[in-house]
Amino acid sequence: MILVLRVVGLLNAAVWLGAAIFFTMVAAPAFFSPEMTHLLGRAYSGAAAQIVVKRYFIFHLVCSAVAIAHLVLEWLYCGKPLHRWLLYMLLGVLGAALLGGFVLTPKMKQLHYVMYARGVTPAQQTQARSTFGLLHGLSQVGNLAVLAGLLVYFWQVNNPNTPMRFFSGTKFRG
Repeated sequence: MILVLRVVGLLNAAVWLGAAIFFTMVAAPAFFSPEMTHLLGRAYSGAAAQIVVKRYFIFHLVCSAVAIAHLVLEWLYCGKPLHRWLLYMLLGVLGAALLGGFVLTPKMKQLHYVMYARGVTPAQQTQARSTFGLLHGLSQVGNLAVLAGLLVYFWQVNNPNTPMRFFSGTKFRG
């Protein structure tokens, strides 16, 4: 069981960090590349990006739930000390995913619609662009903070520096 917990923790941290880096550095910028905007137009490439962002936040929710469950199971089953700062950091990442997925993304979707809708006054479009830019910047800062937290979490899971209370984690017990 200890080996299974360790593998699940490492796999979750690695996949979570890798997906976050891939999305931030490759997938999200691809939607607004010259090729994509030429192919779909700015409005439709933004709409396509919103579909992927929604799934990205769901992915964050699942991975953070697995990470928190892993941390608690290691504490309960293996007797590993529960680092409160790590738990709070994971709860912060979960909170950022909830905020991004259920507050920022719907508001940005609505603003995106106003930015490109027909029959909307230029003043409304300008206001929507301004608010959208502010929310997008806030979202990017939050995403970079989450990436930093994921790097710390991956490091912590990969390098357990605290011994287990009841037995050695390196000794195989069959």
